[in-house]
Amino acid sequence: MDGAGSVQKMSGSVVGAQRLGKTFGDGSVVALEDATFDIRPGSFVSLVGPSGCGKSTMLRLIAGLIGKSSGELMVHGKSVEGPRTDVGMMFQKATLLDWRTAIENVLLPTEVSRTVTKADRKHAADLLRMVGLKDFLFAYPSQLSGGMQQRVALARLLQTGVDLLLLDEPFGALDEFTRERLNVELMRIVTELKSTTLFVTHNIAEAIFLADQVFVMTPRPGRIAQIVEVPFDRPRPLSIQTSPEFNALVAEVRDILGEDH
Repeated sequence: MDGAGSVQKMSGSVVGAQRLGKTFGDGSVVALEDATFDIRPGSFVSLVGPSGCGKSTMLRLIAGLIGKSSGELMVHGKSVEGPRTDVGMMFQKATLLDWRTAIENVLLPTEVSRTVTKADRKHAADLLRMVGLKDFLFAYPSQLSGGMQQRVALARLLQTGVDLLLLDEPFGALDEFTRERLNVELMRIVTELKSTTLFVTHNIAEAIFLADQVFVMTPRPGRIAQIVEVPFDRPRPLSIQTSPEFNALVAEVRDILGEDH
């Protein structure tokens, strides 16, 4: 991309990066290098690649949890200079507070910023119903399965009201059946809310099933080897994973990853 064109394009993106890089320590560990991309409003982007290729680093840069070493990074048209309140992040572990009920955990982001209102409580309850936990509003984490805990964490993320969601392998520790069900729920919810979503995974089929675009990463130093467009409308049924078109995309991504090993 040239200078003027890239600046104009980034201004219309939720997230835009030009030659973004991140090194750690004395600069000898290059986690991310020369990453250039634009993420459209309401789109779902999956990041897939080998361990240590910079996927999680990219999410942390976008959230402002760590600073960039080079390049340009903008979120909602503004340069990322530190932690942002307009970005929500979800990790592999639910990290719920054991002494708080499901609805109390969901309300935590609101409590941190201001006094919780009756409307906030209703919204939290509605979110728990949305993620399929209408009968578990007052259950404690110890009374919930791993998949149910992740549903609470997702509701807590949505409670923040932000429209940019960063999910770092949120379902990686779950069994395959639970993971598939949560992928369907996640796709339905973010499509309904028109949220812009970045999702890190090691699972190629999961990446394609969820996304409009798949960023295929190289081994460290992490670069975006290729951006693969996914042509299926969202939301999608699980059965699409048996289609020849879907499996052709899986093979394409696998080939790209293979070329970079």
